[in-house]
Amino acid sequence: MPPRSLLPPLTPPVMRYCRAERVFLCETCAAQDHRGHELVLLEQERALQEAEQPKVLSAVEDRIDELGASIAQSRRTVALIKNAAVAERERVSQLFAEAAAALHSFQKEVLGFIEEGEATMLGRSQGDLRRQEEQRSRLSRARHDLSQVPEADSVSFLQELLALRLALEEGSGPGPSPPKELSFTKSSQAVRAVRDVLASACAVQWEQLRGQGSDEDGLQKLGSEAEAESQDPDSTNLLDSDVPRDYFLKFAYIVDLDSDTADKFLQLYGTKGVKRVLCPINYPESATRFTHCEQVLGEGALDRGTYYWEVEIIEGWVSVGVMAEGFSPQEPYDRGRLGRNAHSCCLQWNGRNFSVWFHGLEVALPHDFSPTVGVCLEYADRALAFYAVRDGKMSLLRRLKASRPRRSGALASPTDPFQSRLDSHFAELFTHRLKPAFFLESVDAHLQIGPLKKSCITVLKRR
Repeated sequence: MPPRSLLPPLTPPVMRYCRAERVFLCETCAAQDHRGHELVLLEQERALQEAEQPKVLSAVEDRIDELGASIAQSRRTVALIKNAAVAERERVSQLFAEAAAALHSFQKEVLGFIEEGEATMLGRSQGDLRRQEEQRSRLSRARHDLSQVPEADSVSFLQELLALRLALEEGSGPGPSPPKELSFTKSSQAVRAVRDVLASACAVQWEQLRGQGSDEDGLQKLGSEAEAESQDPDSTNLLDSDVPRDYFLKFAYIVDLDSDTADKFLQLYGTKGVKRVLCPINYPESATRFTHCEQVLGEGALDRGTYYWEVEIIEGWVSVGVMAEGFSPQEPYDRGRLGRNAHSCCLQWNGRNFSVWFHGLEVALPHDFSPTVGVCLEYADRALAFYAVRDGKMSLLRRLKASRPRRSGALASPTDPFQSRLDSHFAELFTHRLKPAFFLESVDAHLQIGPLKKSCITVLKRR
């Protein structure tokens, strides 16, 4: 074997480049597996790619710069999300703490109200009980002393009999009557209303959060849709038909009559009953007292939300409605009565039929008498509805509300003067805070914030 240095030099194999599949090939592979492909020499392909190299490198530099900017933006977005989440958690935690503090404060106030009411009423009742027990003891002692007087002792007999008579006279007259109402027992109703409102609000807000978490304007859109729905008469069809009374009780509002507004010819029975009388009552002077109309208002003023209360018509002609806070109680009779001005509206029972009044116009209603009338004030919807309450069912008597313009722009009832008056002025009534209002027109008129049982009505009629 010749030495290695004497062997002919090895010739490197010729390499080809397949542009179709972008692979390097020897002559044998190129001839067998890549027939029909565009094959070029390796040096030829390198020369071509070297010419393209500056362009590729420039594109790479541009892309690196773009990715750098995009990465910086993504990092800022990540930091923003984290910081926003931390801040939002802090805000939510603070708001929950404030809500819990408000509920705790309300709980303390309500419990204190119950304790104060219990202490006041217990002190009065226990004092009456103690005086009655002491009187019974004195009468028993005096009777016993009289029985022990000897038959022949006339002086002692007269003395003991006189003592017995005096003891008897000290306790003459009717005993203390039980309280008409335990004021603190309405506390649970108030707390239940707060609980129901809170639960409903939580459910609504949670649905909004779940449905609109990725939409920046989601809450605003929902708010606009809800407002539009509240202005749509079709959205209140439930309130326009016969529905169970329990549906309205979740909006129940406790109405207490304000004695400082009662006309001098109105006799109040606690804070729930009122009757018109012939002889004036010597009420103290009050700037809010009606002077020309036999009317009385409820305490407090209403704005926002939905409120429902019931009234029992016991006797006579009665009007039930609402009046704007601040309406002058010194207005003359023709302008001061419920429904005879732009600041009030009412349902009237005149002994023959129901009717509704607003701004001096009246519309008779084709409904039979119902002793129990439900009043539903829908402040957000700017509407006031009156219902006949029978056997746990609500029958709509009339719902007062301005018509919503139709798509053509025309009003719903252009030929109805009463509806036209509502369309023109009724919404303005809701720019004020409103108060429950009652007008007793006939001399025997008598109503009670209800509902009442028949036995209660019988007792009130005997007063």
